[in-house]
Amino acid sequence: MAVKKDWAELLRVRGPHKNLLSDASTENTYGWDKEGAKRKTEKNLQSLEELQYHLYADNSKSLLIVLQGIDAGGKDGAVRNVFTAFNPQGTTVTSFKAPAGREVGHDYLWRVHAACPTRGSIAVFNRSHYEDLIVPMVQKRLTPRRINERFKHIRDFESMLVDEGTTIVKFLLHISRDEQWERLMARLDDPHKNWKFSMSDLAERERWPLYTSAFKKIVTETSVDHAPWYVIPANYKWFRDLAISEIVKTTLERMSLRWPKPSIEVEPARRALKKLK
Repeated sequence: MAVKKDWAELLRVRGPHKNLLSDASTENTYGWDKEGAKRKTEKNLQSLEELQYHLYADNSKSLLIVLQGIDAGGKDGAVRNVFTAFNPQGTTVTSFKAPAGREVGHDYLWRVHAACPTRGSIAVFNRSHYEDLIVPMVQKRLTPRRINERFKHIRDFESMLVDEGTTIVKFLLHISRDEQWERLMARLDDPHKNWKFSMSDLAERERWPLYTSAFKKIVTETSVDHAPWYVIPANYKWFRDLAISEIVKTTLERMSLRWPKPSIEVEPARRALKKLK
């Protein structure tokens, strides 16, 4: 039987979890089958479109969605399959790669702050400020003291955003090592996907245990009430899309959005418009 429990509670990270990123959890679908999940996701996407319109009209709050995961984890697919439900006029998608140009001369959060959503809008980070924790941890570029400082910086940064009216929801897309191999091989087998493969993917795959350790540390250190992390079982793309759409829908519904008061008297305006038919 498909899950009945609140998705946000089901997949949310609360404190340390011994088996948080086990391979077994990547295939958990909580009783959903593919066809049922796809039908439910379609309904959710319709709701997301309506909720975004309400957020835009309210114009006092914003939503920041963070996507993280190992290479081939499905971040691009989630953007394509879920967040295209939003009107592009009120949505931005930003992918943070290695700092370049002016970015190098600033602190690591400078470019991130500039990409945060304005009031009434939604921002999706396909990779995010957490790359500036993940990469140094995996490649051992920073001392433990500096890493801990960055944890504090990010917690404080997100707290400030929330204080200023931004709701934050963070997703870690969790796939198994075998699933990553299948997806990387598919990029080599399909001529139209060859461009997505990089030789650096091989080196990153060898660091799988280091990435798993870094992800565990990051989500347990920075999953708080005002900026929670959700670990999404993502071996099945259809379940990934269902889970993300459910949690984003619930998040928007709980933002206490209000319709603005009209700037005109409705009935006199209606009568005046009828005269101009």
